[in-house]
Amino acid sequence: QVQLVESGGGLVQTGGSLRLSCEVSGRALRQTRMAWFRQPPGKEREFVAAVTWSSSTTHYADSVKGRFSLSKDNTKNAVYLEMKSLKPEDTAVYYCAVDTPPIKVLSALRFSSSYDYWGQGTQVTVSS
Repeated sequence: QVQLVESGGGLVQTGGSLRLSCEVSGRALRQTRMAWFRQPPGKEREFVAAVTWSSSTTHYADSVKGRFSLSKDNTKNAVYLEMKSLKPEDTAVYYCAVDTPPIKVLSALRFSSSYDYWGQGTQVTVSS
């Protein structure tokens, strides 16, 4: 059974930083695509960032480019989201997700329906 566990959320002031972690158990991450999504209060879930494991290619939403950085650790079967220069509009529940093989086409990586397993989410709150 595949399980994803996020951690690292919390309360931070505008301009601050946080590092989210997502550890995956139940399968190796080779040939998968991992992603972070977020759901702001009262809004729909939205794409944040993704990495294709085999190529280490990363993709970011325009709203976080230059501020957020996604990395992976092959030995720990984990992905991380380093978030800097946080803004109040980054306040959301952050989820990690995995797209298992065969992974979807590149044009579909921003859609939540492309991912097969999800974590429970971790709250990030940025105060103004």
